[in-house]
Amino acid sequence: MPESGLAVESTERDGVTVVKVQGFLDAHTAPSLDRELRRALAAGAARVVVDLEELTYISSAGLGVFLSYVEPLRDRGGDLRLCSLLPKVQRVFDIVGFSSVFQISGSVEDAIQTFAGAERGS
Repeated sequence: MPESGLAVESTERDGVTVVKVQGFLDAHTAPSLDRELRRALAAGAARVVVDLEELTYISSAGLGVFLSYVEPLRDRGGDLRLCSLLPKVQRVFDIVGFSSVFQISGSVEDAIQTFAGAERGS
């Protein structure tokens, strides 16, 4: 992990942009995630899964980054989906009500499959 406390890496899988986030997501590190999601949006991404398996802390600034990309992605017919949250991170999402805003899956594979299911359902 970099000295900044956050590592962000994107890959493409089955037409879905997968963003892996590791470390602490707070006011100091949120711009790194914001840049990566902005880059994905600029590249035309509509379906994004954020893998939070190695995210150990999230602040309101981090939550705000996720929220700011929901509408632009949904406007494109896609979505921002989250997966693999550690229990303490899941609790933060539950407390602020974000568990009802974001679809949360247990794994990257499950999250990618939710997009395939959405296509079949439309």
